[in-house]
Amino acid sequence: MDLELKDRAVLVTGGASGIGRATVAAFRGEGARVAVIDRAPRPAWAPDDVLWHQGDITEEAAVAQAVGRTAGRFGGLDVAIGCAGVSGPMGEHAVHTSREDFAHTVDVNLTGQFLLAKHAAGFMRRNGGGAIVMVASDSGFVAAPGMVAYCASKGGVLMLAKALAVDLDQERIRVNCVCPSVVDTPMSRADLGLDEEGFDGQPYQVHRPEDIARSILFLASPASAGINGTAQVIDFGGLARSTFPA
Repeated sequence: MDLELKDRAVLVTGGASGIGRATVAAFRGEGARVAVIDRAPRPAWAPDDVLWHQGDITEEAAVAQAVGRTAGRFGGLDVAIGCAGVSGPMGEHAVHTSREDFAHTVDVNLTGQFLLAKHAAGFMRRNGGGAIVMVASDSGFVAAPGMVAYCASKGGVLMLAKALAVDLDQERIRVNCVCPSVVDTPMSRADLGLDEEGFDGQPYQVHRPEDIARSILFLASPASAGINGTAQVIDFGGLARSTFPA
């Protein structure tokens, strides 16, 4: 299936590792022109044709600069992908979560997505439209103990995508999000205290970053032209299961 992404101008946040890195590789595999904004410096694995911006997505000036430089280099911007995120405090009861930790988690996971969309939309208008895909989580639908900041921030991303889709619809800019359950990334391994064997032997299913990247490609492509303001849950059917003891 041709996703019609060849030569599309794409900006990915959090492209240095995990889902972001897999997304960069996936778009390049489709022939897209790709730029990244990440707090990390350009890694050795990044191909020369990937435009790299080292910056913090919670700083509006950094996001605006990355979007502007990307559009300037590629002659516009067609796709923006928000992969950057943090887990925030893990295993910490709500009453023990500090205001600072809560605010930082929301700032990265939610405000960073807003800033990306805000600045990307201006350039997409000039191209006659575009697509924005945000990485949310199944934790935007269901909560786990000790993750109040993360769950709240990801729930916010779900509604942000809907609100942006409504605001930008007349400008032919679509906004959707993907909501995976556990993905095998450096961040999730660190959160769960896993060793080099990673998720081997765990009693639950785990996604590969490449699996999530494929869903992102579809939502960013003209093949999904009729899909807007939605949340694609990727959780092995977890949300479909009733807790009824039968």
